[in-house]
Amino acid sequence: MEPKKPTPLDDFLFDLRGYLILENAVQPELVDELNRAFDDFPDLAPGEWWGNAQRRDYTEETGFELHNCVEAGEPFERLIDHPSWIEHVLRYGGEDDSYVRGVFIDECIASIRRSGGHHPVHSGGYHGAMRGAYGYKNGVFRCGQVNIILALTDIGEGDGATMVVPGSHKSNFPHPLEGDYARGDRMDHLEGAVPAYLKKGDALLFVDGLMHGGSSRTNEGERRILIYRYGPSWARTRFNYEYSQPLLDRLTPARRAILQPVVPARPPAPAPVP
Repeated sequence: MEPKKPTPLDDFLFDLRGYLILENAVQPELVDELNRAFDDFPDLAPGEWWGNAQRRDYTEETGFELHNCVEAGEPFERLIDHPSWIEHVLRYGGEDDSYVRGVFIDECIASIRRSGGHHPVHSGGYHGAMRGAYGYKNGVFRCGQVNIILALTDIGEGDGATMVVPGSHKSNFPHPLEGDYARGDRMDHLEGAVPAYLKKGDALLFVDGLMHGGSSRTNEGERRILIYRYGPSWARTRFNYEYSQPLLDRLTPARRAILQPVVPARPPAPAPVP
């Protein structure tokens, strides 16, 4: 599958809204493999390790969240540079048209949310961190972090869809009601927020500076998603998880360069400066 390149409409909508929905981003066969891998996750307690992956729930209400999930099996490795979005994240968050072009994976998380779970609203352009900031100037995007949320189950009404406030990645004012939600209240009825409904295999792409969170899951069953956060290649990961040598050894050079975009050390040597 050839990598899909962003279209002029993608650029327009991403700039305007701060997000895109990539329909049928991942083939059903791979979605099924990923779901089988989810079925095989051990019953981890919060904070417990499984190899080089760790359960690290953001809050008590967010549900099971396995960080560094690229260590959870080969199907997760295929998402590192998935052709449905790799060119998009390179364009928006990869310092395109510069001498440091490239992305790395800041975080990758496997998430399972059940009835009652949610995630409070966060981010936004007002007082936003540089790490997730949105930028566009002189014909190039300069985003600090571009996120992919891949749906492994259908996510409709009552399923705990991610909610976004379109355009808030460029907001110059605080949301008048955000203070209430920053204390952990549910964002289901936050003025201006809309749910991003996804079919199984769809992906939500958005700049991290967009106000977003998770609506309440009221239906039975599970909401299964994968979150891959991409940043410019010169940055560093949020929690500094390490990758196992067996994983690094079996990756393609392109995938390994995304996980480890490291400039090798240059010790003193008599050789001339190139």
